Amino acid sequence: MARSMWKGAISFGLVHIPVEMYPAASDQGLDLSMLDRRDFAPIGFKRYNKATGKEVSWDDIVKGYEYSDGEYVVLSDEDLRRANPDATQTIDILAFVNAEQVPLIYYEQPYYLAPGKGGDKVYALLRETLRDVGKIGIANVVIRVKQHLAALVCVGDTIVLNTLRYPDEIRPTDELKIPAADSKAAQVTEKELQMARALVEGMSEKWKPQQYRDTYREDVMALIKKKVAANQTKTLTEPEPEEEKPAKSNVIDLVSLLQASLGKKPSKAAAADDDDDDEPPPRKSRKPSEDDEDTDKDTGNRPPPRARKAPSHAATHASAKRTSAGTTAAKSAATKTAAKTAAKKTAAKAAPKPAAKAAPARRRKAA
Repeated sequence: MARSMWKGAISFGLVHIPVEMYPAASDQGLDLSMLDRRDFAPIGFKRYNKATGKEVSWDDIVKGYEYSDGEYVVLSDEDLRRANPDATQTIDILAFVNAEQVPLIYYEQPYYLAPGKGGDKVYALLRETLRDVGKIGIANVVIRVKQHLAALVCVGDTIVLNTLRYPDEIRPTDELKIPAADSKAAQVTEKELQMARALVEGMSEKWKPQQYRDTYREDVMALIKKKVAANQTKTLTEPEPEEEKPAKSNVIDLVSLLQASLGKKPSKAAAADDDDDDEPPPRKSRKPSEDDEDTDKDTGNRPPPRARKAPSHAATHASAKRTSAGTTAAKSAATKTAAKTAAKKTAAKAAPKPAAKAAPARRRKAA
């Protein structure tokens, strides 16, 4: 278990909650040492007396405040504690505020608070109260030799003390070139806003901190292992000459960038926004084909008939009956007509042919 860095109590009205403070964050950065490039020996830093130049051990070092040029007031840890015992041993809650009222820029360093001996019940009381009202406690606390403004936040079953920056520690933005909301150069169109909203919604997901890693540190460690395996531990890699980059244009096509970011799968919200706000494109006219021209000649360029309502079930049934009856009658009529035609042909074949007419009398006499 980690060693507590501070012991004291939370002052909550007339209630005191004994607590112990533990660091809540650890630095996982690359621990690189400084080396002399001539022989790759490590560089050390000495604590030395500036008057004599001799090295000084930790046991001989004390703290002091320079009240004038070259003159100091020596302050021991006991002097600092006696100056204000309550401030150095108490987390004094000043007020309770809504968490969203404190901008993130004020948050600095988190610490865990665990209940001290006999403080389980009052610790749980404050924790459940913060959770129930949905607020955070604003407090003063002295850590080492500095007083901090702090926020007490309920995170799960743990009360977290997060030190806050004072307002005068936050630099103003007056000197920064921040575009104003009504600036013409930074005006955003409704189309760009819709596409950006669609991109944000498409990339939205639940907060899963386990999926995020320090990939840069992992890549550097992989490079270190590679250089050790290749026996290149003393090889200095020099930078390559930079290639000339083409000049960039100041004109940025945000729509093209957003479309490329969205890809071929825009979110449903984007599609809905486009359907609501954009008018449908006009339909292109189709060139008439030869079949269409023939059809137009036959129909006399009549307009297409209006769409009729779908017939009811009863009407459909009646229409089917009429169609069936009409079909039967047509078949019967066709049969009768075919029979009559066949009878006429048979009678014509059976009838005797007429005899040839006699030649005129003049021709017989001449013969």
